[in-house]
Amino acid sequence: MKIRKSVLAAVVIAGLLLCIGLAVYWRDFTVVKIGNAGKETENKKSTSAQWEEAAHTPLGKYPETVEYTLGKIAGANNANMPVGDTYEDNAYTRYLREILNIQNVDVFELEAGGSYEEALEMAIADKDIPDVLVVNGRDNLIRLAEDGLIEDLTEVYEECTTDTIKEMYDSYGEDLLDSATFNGRLYAFPNVAIDDGEMLLWLRADWIEQLGLEEPKSMEEAMEIVKAFVENDIAGGGQTIGLACSTGLIAGSSETYGVDGIFTKYGSAPEKWILDDDGQVVYGSLTDETKEALGYLNELYEEGILDSRFLLRKTENIDELVAEGQCGAVFGRWWAPNNPLNLSYSEDNTADWKPYLFKEDVQNQVQTFESYDEWMYVVVRKGYEHPEIVGKYVSAIFDYSRYEDDQYAREVNEYFSINVDPTARPMNINVDYIDALYRCGDNLQKALNGEISITQLSGLEKSYYDTCRSFISGNLTTANGWSAYASRIQAVGVLNSTGVRKKPAISMGRADGEIPQTLQELEQQTFLQIIAGEKPLDYFDTFVEEWYENGGADLTESVRKSYAETLE
Repeated sequence: MKIRKSVLAAVVIAGLLLCIGLAVYWRDFTVVKIGNAGKETENKKSTSAQWEEAAHTPLGKYPETVEYTLGKIAGANNANMPVGDTYEDNAYTRYLREILNIQNVDVFELEAGGSYEEALEMAIADKDIPDVLVVNGRDNLIRLAEDGLIEDLTEVYEECTTDTIKEMYDSYGEDLLDSATFNGRLYAFPNVAIDDGEMLLWLRADWIEQLGLEEPKSMEEAMEIVKAFVENDIAGGGQTIGLACSTGLIAGSSETYGVDGIFTKYGSAPEKWILDDDGQVVYGSLTDETKEALGYLNELYEEGILDSRFLLRKTENIDELVAEGQCGAVFGRWWAPNNPLNLSYSEDNTADWKPYLFKEDVQNQVQTFESYDEWMYVVVRKGYEHPEIVGKYVSAIFDYSRYEDDQYAREVNEYFSINVDPTARPMNINVDYIDALYRCGDNLQKALNGEISITQLSGLEKSYYDTCRSFISGNLTTANGWSAYASRIQAVGVLNSTGVRKKPAISMGRADGEIPQTLQELEQQTFLQIIAGEKPLDYFDTFVEEWYENGGADLTESVRKSYAETLE
């Protein structure tokens, strides 16, 4: 059979087209395959770069969630977090997942004051600590470092903290970071203690007005007002008490109902190691100034100005008296409206507590020491793959969320306005400027006065600004609203008006300076007896002699020697 040339030509052409088509297909297939392989290589390089960036920068985000086990200090009442929030899922942890992609897995959640310390001691003794741990006390930090259980965080601090965080730590001088440094290497991120200002005297201003009295211009005038409260039984029913006072006498920076302001007035610093006028280290409870303050407190007790039943009161009893409107005078820090005065406002929002501070009483400051014995530090388990997360955490929570991030940080900053306790944070430390309180108060007042734009406020300040403005305008009448205004505006304003700033504490070196319990009991018993008139004021001199004879002399010598070593 013959085949026509035309048909044969068609077949040839078709075959050629088929070959060309197969060649093009194979070419394109090869190109696609090579292209996909290239993209996979690029993706791998991109992911690797993300891990590298995250490991060496303050805010670089991990490409995958990094989990870390944590020993968590919990707070009372679930740290006052909103219903549904937990220590592993709250505003802070959600923010950290969004910004850094890190997540805590708590191996224990225990309150400080016993349970947490027991778990910490057990973990250290067993040499089995979680990836990240909040350590109470420098002694424990030293044990962990000497046993080789924790990571050297020197490079972490240099690479993974922002310039702002470094400025914050620098504002405390060298002693704070030095307390976590061994052989020139940093092994922990220390907590900071901002300048809380002097102890304020809080008086019921509505009672002052009701009695037709003038506002006080000195401590003596203020005490006469308290006397008028009692003599006129302003609370009614014979229930009015004088100046609230706990048997501890010294509230320090965290407790309530001390009479620290009286000691400060006389240039005394009980329960602190101090430098005297001759540059000598002495225990502040033993000075002539302390004796003078005790004499004045005895006068207040004898005149009924100091609560006549203070020796029988416990803190919870005084809380009840404040809440029920039977007490109109307490000493407290700037944050007293948050605790305990919000108890009073919650029961009676006409209770107008006002802070007072008299400049002449805070001029004679003494230089105090810090042993860091009860300080908090964040450490990382030796061998944990991502020790940098502590630097990144500090940078994200204490810098970025406060000063730069307007998109995701709102929920975090709202926690402050609703009075959520700082223990809601995974790592229970605070990092801020030493004068952070004054910076915030000054900016808030300027914004409320219209002197600066609210866009110039940090995220934290904006949160307080919104709350304070709502309270001032009458749109917010809750106790939390009043607490924010009374603390951040009124109290800080009074502190600012004196122009006085506390001297940063200086380190006493390796000595912890802890006072033995026997000497603590001797001191408390003596002070209470003198105030209540059970012992004459001159008995104070006998107390000082007994204090030195019963171990105080050796203790003082060890502290002096340790401090001298820091000067070498």
